[in-house]
Amino acid sequence: METVSGTEPRAARAELSAIGQALAILGDRWVLLILQRAFLLRIRTFAGWRDALGISDSVLAARLRELVDHQIFELAAYRNGRTRYEYRLTERGLSLWALLVAIHSWERGWADRGRLPLLRHDLCGGDAEPYLGCGGCRKPMSARDTRVEPGPLARFPRIGLPRQHRRTVRPGGVADLMGYCPDSMEILGDRWSTSVLVAAFLGIRRFVDFQSGLGIAPSILTDRLRRSVELGVSDPLPDGSYRLTDKGLAFFEVFAFLIDWAQRELPAPEGSALTVTHGPCGAALDPILLCTACGRSLRRREVHFVLS
Repeated sequence: METVSGTEPRAARAELSAIGQALAILGDRWVLLILQRAFLLRIRTFAGWRDALGISDSVLAARLRELVDHQIFELAAYRNGRTRYEYRLTERGLSLWALLVAIHSWERGWADRGRLPLLRHDLCGGDAEPYLGCGGCRKPMSARDTRVEPGPLARFPRIGLPRQHRRTVRPGGVADLMGYCPDSMEILGDRWSTSVLVAAFLGIRRFVDFQSGLGIAPSILTDRLRRSVELGVSDPLPDGSYRLTDKGLAFFEVFAFLIDWAQRELPAPEGSALTVTHGPCGAALDPILLCTACGRSLRRREVHFVLS
């Protein structure tokens, strides 16, 4: 069972950074699965999502209402004997495609889910196996060769509201087509887990620095760091500090597209942004997905998932 608390007031959301707003919108398993089915299976109707996901009417109605409110979907009338309505992705919604592919790529590569479908690049015919590239120089980009600088008002309390929905576990443990849970949602579905990862990308390593920087209770921080270690995202060191593992550093690919989408699409208080620079070329963050097979940019209309 799942209870829904309703959307946060617009005034509260407006106080968040763009990244905080994005996490308040997207940091929910059902939202990501609804978007995934919209892109992958072209589902547009209430009944289509209900049947594909096994989701209750009340939960689905609440999520779709939120996605319309955030201008990710729009309602459009069509006739099928009588007037009905479907949910169509807006331009803002369509621009989430790269983020969803990045999540899929990370899950497939780092969460022991090699059974997830491959992404086929239609232009070269190869398995794309997408990787993060810099739009400025078109070279590979990673957490190790980027610099992240917070704006003067980019405080961690602005990263996110308390989670709007309780996290759910679907009975039977059936794998989703793109497998967003549990690993991705352990990070994206909890504001403190996300905050800890953001702090780690900014170079914070020690418990006391996490605590002071995040304004987080010691018991909550202890729990989130424990989860991070169990997830294989960070390693505890003998001196009591924590270091991101290769798996944790690889999540930067997802985070790069989240930052880019949020700061491009969502209005936020001036000075609350994160500035990300690609060190080798000095360009500001402009993430792209590149094809492993041919090295060209991957575009939404030029790829497809190979579904068995």
